Amino acid sequence: MTPELTTLALTVLLHMSLMAAYSVKANRELGPDYPMSPRDGAPPKPLSPACARMQRSVNNSFESLILFAPVALMVGLTGQSTGVTATFAVIFLIARLLYIPAYVMGLVPWRSMIWGVGFFATLALAIAALI
Repeated sequence: MTPELTTLALTVLLHMSLMAAYSVKANRELGPDYPMSPRDGAPPKPLSPACARMQRSVNNSFESLILFAPVALMVGLTGQSTGVTATFAVIFLIARLLYIPAYVMGLVPWRSMIWGVGFFATLALAIAALI
């Protein structure tokens, strides 16, 4: 497996871990009734700021994965893997690892700067797939 595909697998595991951590935290805050319901109404109480940030980081993780996965697959499955593309993939994963706690802890402006590093690593990987 290419480094880009390995990084994609690790990114998916990171995302799933984040989803599980958020789910546990939200269930503890809201109790089991609301999360198990069809959620037609508003939650019985608002989430704590940290839990709400975690929820938004899950959404952001989906968005970044939607961009990263296709370019990692393009590079990995078309034989275009190089040291440069592997480095961009690892930079993306490291940025995601740093982004999650930065978002949950509300670290401004670091959260946005870390997001930018991951975004530009994905962009660079996409450009590398074209050349």
